[in-house]
Amino acid sequence: MTAANDNPNVVVLSPRQAPVDRLGDLLKLVRGVSLKRINALVGTLFENVDDALFDLAERAGSNAVQTEYFDGMREIRRKRHLVERLFHEQASRAFNDFAEGKAHTVAGEGPQPSAPAGGLSLVDDVELEESLAVSSMIAKAENRLQRTLYQVNQRLSVIVGGGKVDDANNPIGPAALANAFRVAVREFEVNVQVKLIVFKLFERYVIAGLEAVYDEVNIELIRAGVLPQVRHTVARNAQSGAGASPAAGLLGHDDAGEINPTTTAHDAQTVYDPVQAEVYHTLRALLASRRGPMHYGGEPAAGGFSATDLLSALTLLQASPTPPARVEAEPLDAAQIVQQIKQELLAQVGRLTADAKDKRVTSADEDTIDLVGMLFEYILRDRNLPAQMQALLGRLQIPYLKVGILDRHLFAQKTHPARRLLDLLADAGKSWSEESDRDHRLFDRVKATVETVLRDFDDDVGVFDREVASFSDFIGQNRKRADLAEQRAADAARGREKLQAARQRAAREILSRISDRNLPPIVHGVLSRPWANYLVLTLLRQGEESDEWRNALRFTDEFIWSAQPKTTDNELARLRALLPPLQKALRHGLTTVAYHEADMQRLLADLALFYDRVLAGQKLETKKVDEVIRESVAAAIPTDAAAGATADAVAPAAPASHSPVEEAVLDGTLLAADEVSAEPDADDEYLRAVKAIKPGSWIEFVDESGQRERAKLSWISPISAKYLFVNRRGLKVCDKTATSLAEELRSGSTTILEEVPLFDRALDAIVAKLRDAGGSEASASAHTATATAAAPVPPADGTH
Repeated sequence: MTAANDNPNVVVLSPRQAPVDRLGDLLKLVRGVSLKRINALVGTLFENVDDALFDLAERAGSNAVQTEYFDGMREIRRKRHLVERLFHEQASRAFNDFAEGKAHTVAGEGPQPSAPAGGLSLVDDVELEESLAVSSMIAKAENRLQRTLYQVNQRLSVIVGGGKVDDANNPIGPAALANAFRVAVREFEVNVQVKLIVFKLFERYVIAGLEAVYDEVNIELIRAGVLPQVRHTVARNAQSGAGASPAAGLLGHDDAGEINPTTTAHDAQTVYDPVQAEVYHTLRALLASRRGPMHYGGEPAAGGFSATDLLSALTLLQASPTPPARVEAEPLDAAQIVQQIKQELLAQVGRLTADAKDKRVTSADEDTIDLVGMLFEYILRDRNLPAQMQALLGRLQIPYLKVGILDRHLFAQKTHPARRLLDLLADAGKSWSEESDRDHRLFDRVKATVETVLRDFDDDVGVFDREVASFSDFIGQNRKRADLAEQRAADAARGREKLQAARQRAAREILSRISDRNLPPIVHGVLSRPWANYLVLTLLRQGEESDEWRNALRFTDEFIWSAQPKTTDNELARLRALLPPLQKALRHGLTTVAYHEADMQRLLADLALFYDRVLAGQKLETKKVDEVIRESVAAAIPTDAAAGATADAVAPAAPASHSPVEEAVLDGTLLAADEVSAEPDADDEYLRAVKAIKPGSWIEFVDESGQRERAKLSWISPISAKYLFVNRRGLKVCDKTATSLAEELRSGSTTILEEVPLFDRALDAIVAKLRDAGGSEASASAHTATATAAAPVPPADGTH
């Protein structure tokens, strides 16, 4: 065992005595808080390994590579619990070594065996790849987490009596955890590619979650009284200007709060937007004028609260189990909710700062607090968002306060990741309704994004970039399915419109010829039922310019003529010559509409007897078409073998069982299909609003019971001018005429939702609100005196 213990690459698995617990109460607190969350993150990692390796196996270029991934999946499943236990033991041992003042060196950090004379071995190559992966992971994490990690280091130093604590010897630092995990995963007998994937997942799920762990540790130690006012100072980048201050580099703004394009982390990837910057300056000018030049009566001796003071207070509020303003239950007015958060912030920063009574919030930070407050007040009142989505997005006020204090580009650049995320969430929320989201996929995804920001965001704006990318992928995947469903809904609507138009045209052609004539019932029966269906089918298949359509109309005219009394020899001779082509054309039409053969033979036999009587000059019974149809329907004459044939052959959605002519007669419309309703008033503002709606616009409908449904205009029919609306899943909600839609707008049961992004609308509304509230200094002072809860905290001066 001695030899084994001396070898840094060997992990002893035999039973051992529990190490003596030399940890003090505070270090035990840190260990308990941190390892509980870190072990949970490791568990999440292993829950996602299978999916990652399976996806890679599916995309593998060869069977051999695919087999390696599948073998890796099985091996990781088999030894997962062992590796989790080893990792926990390594992490716990790090705390014991830290308490004893030892430099904790996990296996793999010590000297490596020298390479054979022949060059580097395969083992050396694997070790090198692992070392590079772990070193890169540690370096990125330490750079990203430097602020919170620095605070943990300082507080741990106090706990152990003032000894030096840095990133390397911090027991919960990225280095200690990454190397502990490296030792644990040596139990996996997998190839280096699989192991590197596991390291990548460790970085994604564990290292990425350390920020929240450090925040929780810092909060617990602050509550225990350990350095409640520790401040983070970082060495100034050598490339920064000689006069740049560290705080400016960290916070992304100068002392006066003006935008400093050279100091924000994401500035290199964004384009400066002068229009948005002008909006921001206008807002600040309006806020400054609202305060007034004599509002504060001088600068306090102790100066203003630093941005770090505000950020520390916001971090505590963000991490609190119950947010200070829960909007789900909507117990308060939107302005009260926003002001409650502001008051909680000021109370918290006062508790964290020893000389708080001598300090005030600077004008720049006060402007930011007020602007973000008004932004979220607008969100909580935005008609574009359902109440449930307002509640979810309202929870982001504290993170966005932190963003605004860290980086003024939030208000001056449309491309700011936090701004893009808010617009993206609001745009998705605009389409949400309970009916269209019965599986809660969208609601739960928005909620998950909000909770990720609340949990993970400290001072790394990259959190928003990652969430923008992740949420965009989610929306893109759902949009593909919705687009397919929407296309099917539009195609079905087009089919119904074309079918209805063809039915109306067929009815008009026949009724225009027979509606005012007394004809034998058998003629009415043929024309109003099977032949009307044949006309519909011909129009849909061949079109009105085709020979088939012209021949069908010619048969209609000749069939009507053939049924009238013949008084001259020429008429009788013409009828005899006409009967064979009439019979042939009728047989063709009946066959086309799938008329039953037995019924066809019976009809042709009846017609033969009918024409014998016509040729013999016998008197025939005649009736009007509406009389024949009503009698036929009432008696349920079984001559409708082809009633549904046309619809079945044309479109999946069948029309009514009556033929087009029967439908027109029974509805009492006859030729009314040609009549155009009176043109509505062109000056009607609601009708103009309807005409201005473009496909892709969203509408909210409220029915008589108060049920709300949101739908997108998918298509406007070129035939009937009806508006087709679908929900976010692409399923049909309704179709409406422009006139009916205008009436609903007038009554307030329908609302056209805004297309402008949320952030832009909010800024415009805030500018308008501040200008409206400008007035005189006296009215502004009166407003301040009567609304203390809403009054901004006085800054050190009135500069901006």
